Amino acid sequence: MFSFSLFPKIALSTLSEDLSRLIATRPPITSLLMELKELSSFLDLTSLEGTDHPEKIRQLCKKALMFKEKGLSYPAAVCIYTPFIETARQALKGTPIRVATVAAAFPSGQQPLSLKLDEIRFAVQEGADDIDVVISRGTFLAKEYATVFRELEAMREITRGKILKVILETGELQSPENIAKASEIAIGAGADFIKTSTGKISPAATEEAVFIMLQVIREHYLKTGKKVGIKPAGGISDPEKALNYYWLVKETLGETWLNPELFRLGTSRLADRIMETAGL
Repeated sequence: MFSFSLFPKIALSTLSEDLSRLIATRPPITSLLMELKELSSFLDLTSLEGTDHPEKIRQLCKKALMFKEKGLSYPAAVCIYTPFIETARQALKGTPIRVATVAAAFPSGQQPLSLKLDEIRFAVQEGADDIDVVISRGTFLAKEYATVFRELEAMREITRGKILKVILETGELQSPENIAKASEIAIGAGADFIKTSTGKISPAATEEAVFIMLQVIREHYLKTGKKVGIKPAGGISDPEKALNYYWLVKETLGETWLNPELFRLGTSRLADRIMETAGL
């Protein structure tokens, strides 16, 4: 049985006060224009819609490639459904932009484990660099924590050599304690990143959820020396909100986490707003 060892150390009782105090120390956006531009390098530029098709994905990749022309760094990755992995790979060939995909019965997580693993194997075989998997919130809320852990361990085994991001869907986890528990399970099973949301429900990413996840990451690092990444995702179209996440990572984990190997933002609309706000 998986046992929890980190989240009791986290001060969940003072969460709101601690978060408000930390956000209040963030400088105004006019003083963070360099940081605002830096956000582009953390983006997983995303299209996960039922209307996606190869030409739409090629246009998404073209948009990613145009970042340089706009005075920004390339995004970290494009994130697309598994049928379009090869399309994205060809469009981004010769660039540092990674191809990320979603798997494991995204967005519900409600499939037998064997089918989830088959989908992940397909993504790996197609050449995806990052695999974003999703936990079954129903299994978690039924308190079948060992099952969630074992499923993630099996997914980790298949994705060796790839970046594995585990989506918690924090908006469905019902309490800060559950977000902390799910974060610890994902990290314990070998996640390279923990990610807030699929972007398919509301609320998606929130400062509170990210703050809890960051504290679990910090406690894990202090205990083991292993760094785990964080990916807020879903509903992030406002540069102010994106900078809040940047600030929370910086102040909770330190500047060494401010690189695409440890910090990503999942978004489809933020890039345009960054350019607009930065005057590019």
